[in-house]
Amino acid sequence: MACQSVSAVMDEQALLGLDPNADARYRQRAMAYFEQLKESQDAWEVCAEALANGIYNDDHVKFFCFQVLEHQIKFRHAGLSSVQQQLIRETLMKWLQCQLMNSQPEKPFIRNKAAQVFALTFVMEYLTLWPKFFFDVLSLVGLNPLGVDIYLRTLMAIDGEVVDRDILHLPDETRRNTLIKDRMREECIPNLVESWFQILQTYQHSHPELTCQCLEVVGAFVSWIDLNLIANDRFVNLLLSQMSVEELREEACDCLFEIVNKGMDPVDKTKLVESLCQVLQSAGFFNVEQEEDVDFLAKFSRLVNGMGQSLVLSWTKLAKTGNVKDTAETLQAVETKVPLLLQLLVHEDDDISANIVGFCYEYLHVLKQLPQLTDQQKTNIEAIMLAVMKKLTYDDEYNFENEGEDEAMFVEYRKQLKMLLDRLAQVSPELLLEAVRRVFTNTMQTWQTASFMEVEVAVRLLYMLGEALPASHGAHFTGDTAKTSALQDMMRTLVSCGVSSYQHSSVSLEFFETVLRYDKFFLVEPQHIPNVLMAFLDQRGLRHSSPKVRSRVAYLFSRFIKTLHKHMTAFIEDILTRIQDLLELAPPENGFPVLLTSDDQLFMFETAGVLIVNGESPAERKQALMRSLLLPLLDAFRLLLAKLARETEDERQAVLADCLSHAVGFASRTSKAFSNKQTVKQCGCTEVYRDCLQTFLPALSCPVQRGALRSSVRSFLHRMIICMEEEVLPFIPAASEHMLKDCEAKDLQEFIPLISQITAKFKQVSPFLQQVFMPLVLAIFGVLSRPADDNDQAAALEKQMLRRSYFTFIQTVAGSGMNEVMANQGAENIERVVFTIIQGAVDFPDPIAQKTCFIILSKLVELWGGKDGMVGFPDFIYKHIVPACFLAPLKPTFDLSDAQTVLTLSECAITLKMIHLKRGPEFIQYLQQEYLPSLQVSPEISQELCQVIQQPDVKVLKNYIKAFFQRAKL
Repeated sequence: MACQSVSAVMDEQALLGLDPNADARYRQRAMAYFEQLKESQDAWEVCAEALANGIYNDDHVKFFCFQVLEHQIKFRHAGLSSVQQQLIRETLMKWLQCQLMNSQPEKPFIRNKAAQVFALTFVMEYLTLWPKFFFDVLSLVGLNPLGVDIYLRTLMAIDGEVVDRDILHLPDETRRNTLIKDRMREECIPNLVESWFQILQTYQHSHPELTCQCLEVVGAFVSWIDLNLIANDRFVNLLLSQMSVEELREEACDCLFEIVNKGMDPVDKTKLVESLCQVLQSAGFFNVEQEEDVDFLAKFSRLVNGMGQSLVLSWTKLAKTGNVKDTAETLQAVETKVPLLLQLLVHEDDDISANIVGFCYEYLHVLKQLPQLTDQQKTNIEAIMLAVMKKLTYDDEYNFENEGEDEAMFVEYRKQLKMLLDRLAQVSPELLLEAVRRVFTNTMQTWQTASFMEVEVAVRLLYMLGEALPASHGAHFTGDTAKTSALQDMMRTLVSCGVSSYQHSSVSLEFFETVLRYDKFFLVEPQHIPNVLMAFLDQRGLRHSSPKVRSRVAYLFSRFIKTLHKHMTAFIEDILTRIQDLLELAPPENGFPVLLTSDDQLFMFETAGVLIVNGESPAERKQALMRSLLLPLLDAFRLLLAKLARETEDERQAVLADCLSHAVGFASRTSKAFSNKQTVKQCGCTEVYRDCLQTFLPALSCPVQRGALRSSVRSFLHRMIICMEEEVLPFIPAASEHMLKDCEAKDLQEFIPLISQITAKFKQVSPFLQQVFMPLVLAIFGVLSRPADDNDQAAALEKQMLRRSYFTFIQTVAGSGMNEVMANQGAENIERVVFTIIQGAVDFPDPIAQKTCFIILSKLVELWGGKDGMVGFPDFIYKHIVPACFLAPLKPTFDLSDAQTVLTLSECAITLKMIHLKRGPEFIQYLQQEYLPSLQVSPEISQELCQVIQQPDVKVLKNYIKAFFQRAKL
C-alpha cells in the first residue's frame, strides 16, 4: 500500500518503456528520459518525491527511481546543495518508514537496490553529514521484520562498498574506507552487534530467512571488528544452538567459519579453536557417520578445514618463535583433529571430502617438517593414503561416453587428491611406494573378476607414482634400488598380466598412459616391447571400440615409438603393414565411419615417418618405404584436385578442399622425423618430397577454396625449406607467383614469413629475391590502400598486422647481407619503399612497427650512408631520416611511459648514433645550425644533445634522449 499520494510530475509515456515487454520505441524513450534525469541539476527530485510518498505501484518504476537516485549519490554528490543532500536522506528514511507499514515486502530486486542506495549514502555521508546513520535506521526499524530485512541488506551492501577485499578500490577510497571502519569501531559496532544478537534470538524460530541474513552479516563483519564482541559465551552458545536448527545450521556453520578465520595471535587462536571444538564435540557434531544431511556436512567439513588450517598456521608461527610449550600444545591440538579429518576425507560425498583437503595437505606439510615421526603419525599417514586411494575410485554413475558437469567436477576433485598423493610422497616415499605396490599387486592378481573401478584406480596409482616420486627426465629405473625394483616389478606385472584386455575404456586409457609414463622401463627390459606393440595395434588400442581411446592411443603410440625407435628395427615393416589402413586419406564422399580422425592420423603419419627414418635399413629401402607411404596420398590428391576444379557446389568444394589440406598436412607431418643426424638427403628421400612438391603446387592456382589450399601448401613449403635445404629452391619462384595473385591481407601476412625464412636460410636466393621483391611490395601496397569501413575493427587489425609483417620482411632483407636486393630495384622503387619506412616510423601509432622501422633506417644508413654509399642517400638522410627521429617521439600518440614505446625510442637513438658514425662532424653541424633551430631548440640544449651524440657509449644517448623528449612534451 502507498503511504500517501501527491502528484510528482514524471513523463508517464517514458515510464511505459520500463516494462520489459514494452516495444522498442517506448524503451528508447525510457532510456533517454533516464539520461535526462541523471544529468539534470534538479529534475531527479521527482524520483525522490515518488519514492518518499509511494506514488507508483509499478516495480519497474520504483527500481528506476532508485537508479536515478543512485546516480546522483555516486557521481554527483559533491555538487548537490545541502538542501538536496538533506532531501536524499529524508527520502530514504520516509521510504523505509513506508516499508514498516506495508502488508507485503517489496520484491527482492527492489530491496537490494534500496540497500545499495542506503549503503552509498552511508559511505558518502557517515564521516561528515550523517554520523548517526545507524542510530537513525535502528531507531526507526526496531525489530520490525520488514525493516530488519532492509537493515541487514544495507549492512551487506556496506560490506561490499567498504570491506570486501575482492573489490578493487582506488587509493582515496581505501583511505576513506579505513576511516569509516575506525569510526564505526569507536562509535557504533557494539550497538550493531547487540542488534544482531537481538535479531538472531528473536527471529530464529519465526523468520529463519532473516536469521540466515543476520548470520551472513556477522560472518562478513567479524573479520574487522573486535572478536570479543562475538567470540563470547552468549553469542557462541546462540550460534551453536542454531547449528541444530535445520533451516539455520548451514549459515551458522559459515558464520563460525568466518570467526575461526579471523587473523589473531597464534596462542589465542589455538584457544579459540580448541574451545569451539570442545563445545561442538560435546554437542555430538563430530559423529559424522550419524549425520544424513550432506549439504550441512559439506559446510561442517569446510568449518573443520578452517579450524585445522588455523591451528597449522598458529603452529607455523609459534615454531618460528622457538616457543616450545605452546608449539607442542598447538601440534597436539592439530593431531586430535586428524580422526575427524579422516572421517570427512573418506566420506562418500565428494564435496564433503573436497572441503577438508586443504587441512589434510597442511597437516602433511607439518609432518614433513618434523625431525622424526611417531607411530601414531605414521598410522595417520597410512590412513590418509588409504582414504586417498579409496576416493580416487570412480563411482558407478560416472558417464565415460558423455562427460558432463558432474564428471568434470570429479576430474577436478581427483586433481586435489593427486596433490595429497604428491605431498604423501614427500613425507614418506617408502610408505607410499609400499601401499601402492600392495594395492596394485593384489588387484592385478584378480583383475579378471574385479570391477573396472578397482582395476582403473590400481593402474592409476602406479601412473601417479611417476610424478609423485621424483626422477630426472623420467629415469625411474636407475639409482635407488628399492624404488627401481618396486616400479620395475609393477611394470612387469602390468604388461604381462593381461590387464590390457580389460573391457572398459577407462582401464584401456590408463594402461597406455602408464606404459608411456614409464617408457624408459622398456629400455631396461626390451623383451616386453612386442607384447605392448600388439596391444597398441589391435582392438585394445588403435582399433578399440571407443573413439576416445583410439584418439588418445594414436598420440601415445607416436610418443612411444619416438622414445624407443632404436628398439624398433625388427618390427618396422610389420608395424607399417598393420597400420596401413589407418594411413588412408578418408574420401569425402563415402559416409563410412573412420577409425581415426584426421588429427589422429597426423600422429600416425609422424609415427610411420619416425619408424622409416630411424630404422637401420639402407637409404634405398628407406626411400622405397617412404614412397609407398606417400604415393597413395599423392594419387588421391591429384584425383581430388581435378574433382575440385569441376565442382560447382560451395559445400562440396569446402569438403574437397578440407580433404586436400589433410593430404598435404599428412605428408608434411612425415617430415618431422628427419633431424641433423638423419637428413632427407642421407635417407635418400629427396626425390619423394620433390614429387610431393610437384603434386601439391598446382593447388595454388586452383580458382576455388584458395585460402585453405594456399595455407596448407604454404605450411608444407615451410617444412621443406627446413628439411630439403637448397633442393626446394627451384619450386619457390612459381609458388610465389601463384601466392601473390589475387591475395588478401591474411594471405600476404602468412606469405611474408615464408620469404623471410628463405632469405635468412639461403644466401644464393638473391636473384630470386630481386625478382620477387617489388611484386610482393606492390601486392602489399595494393591491399593496404584498399578502402575499408572505419568501424571494421577486424579489417583494421588485419592491415596493422600486414604492415608489421611488411616491415619485418624489409628488416630481414636489409639485415641478410644481400644489400643488392634492394639496391637493384631502381631509384624510384627504392625511394618509394624507404618512404613507407619513414611513414611507418612516424605516422602510425604502433610502437612494435615503429621500432622495426627505426631498425631498418639504422641498417640502411649503415649500408648506404657512408662516403662510398648509394648516390643521393646522404641527402635523403638529412631530409627525411633525421626529421623522423625527432617527429616520431614528439607525436602525442608516442607514450614514453609505455615499455614498448621506450624500446622504439632506443632504436631511434641508435639510428641517430649510426648517422653520426657515417656522416661525422657534418651531421653535428647540420643539427646545430639547421635542424634543431628549426624546432626552436635553444642553443644550450642543442649543444648538449650534440655532445651526447658524440659520446662513444650509446646508453648515455638512450637515457638522455628520453629526458630530452619528456621535457619537450611538457
